[in-house]
Amino acid sequence: MIAMVGEARNPSGETGPLDGVTVLDASRVLVGPFCTLQLGDLGAEVIKVERPGTGDQTRTWVPPAFGEGEGAQSAYYASVNRNKRSIEVNLACEEGRAVFRDLAREADVLVENFRVGKTAEWGLDYPDLVEENPGLVYCGISGYGEWGPDRDEPAYDIVMQAKGGLMSITGVEDGPPVRIGVALADIGAGMYATQAILAALLERELGDGSGQKIDISLLDGQAAWTSYMATNYFASGEVPGRMGSKHPNIVPYRAFETRDDYVVVACSADAFWPLLCAALDRPDLAADERFETNEKRVRNRDALDAELEPEFADLTTAEAVAVLTDHDVPASGVRDMAELFADPQIEARDMRVTVDHPTAGEMTMPGSPMKFSRTPTTVRRHPPSRGEHTTAVLREYGYADGDLAALREADAIPE
Repeated sequence: MIAMVGEARNPSGETGPLDGVTVLDASRVLVGPFCTLQLGDLGAEVIKVERPGTGDQTRTWVPPAFGEGEGAQSAYYASVNRNKRSIEVNLACEEGRAVFRDLAREADVLVENFRVGKTAEWGLDYPDLVEENPGLVYCGISGYGEWGPDRDEPAYDIVMQAKGGLMSITGVEDGPPVRIGVALADIGAGMYATQAILAALLERELGDGSGQKIDISLLDGQAAWTSYMATNYFASGEVPGRMGSKHPNIVPYRAFETRDDYVVVACSADAFWPLLCAALDRPDLAADERFETNEKRVRNRDALDAELEPEFADLTTAEAVAVLTDHDVPASGVRDMAELFADPQIEARDMRVTVDHPTAGEMTMPGSPMKFSRTPTTVRRHPPSRGEHTTAVLREYGYADGDLAALREADAIPE
């Protein structure tokens, strides 16, 4: 059932486990592009469909940018659009929608994050496309999903983090609610979309070759990610609040202020507790019955914090990390982006990659965290300029010069 179109005609596995899979990407901004970024890194042929003249909104989200002048590329856009080819197609006209149907007829996967009901209005929803491509895996991503009282409401990451409960447990105690530093509602839903697509492709291959419709909601993703905080609430009836870096079920497991910054300590098992006491030269704490088990430390959290905080306040972060590490206690300073991507471990794992762009120059970005022994992920393509591959892709799908001229005349594709 794998479609073999264009550069995916001869799947070899050399460019990833999804080599030979064609993805039609009608998504924009972050949630959908983050999903298709993963599929592209895994070797799929991703065709990004953009609105003529404007394209993906994140193209204009600058600064910062790679390069200068007309050829500059938004860093935000670049972060989630490598390993794709870009075509411009006007879905507001019937000629453009006909082009989209031609592409969808040959695709294995379609990803879109339009407003709920918009693709049905255009005749491009799953029931419309599956008639000619029964193997199509169609993934629609929206703020609230395709049913329910809020299905038509707009969704933005900060709103979803608030509605989804995460902001109620993020930030310091008695402080204001804090948004997680990246757009986690979008990224989380993008990850769930990728998982669902891969499961649907596997089921298609193991089954009768039929695809299916996938419905992913940002709010559902946030609710799922509340995880043990939600089940703690279900079990106790107590609504969790903001705890800073503290953990509701493990003590000590938090960031402590040092003489010059912070150190994170993770005593995730009782075996670490006597090691921590030895590292701080506090045998009295190891002998204190109030702290001898994690359950007791959780119940006596405030008393223990009062003992530990002055100990770390006397040390620099480097001193604290050194002594804790020497005693096999999990610990770290709080690193910024520069420190993270200068780490030899990050370099060894290829988590900092570069790709050359024809107008913006060299682009650096995080690598793929997915490692395979036989079919590695690759960075094969630069984040494409808007519409960079329109003519080439449509010619691969059988459009002759006259057909392209007619589409330009109809404003279905740009001049």
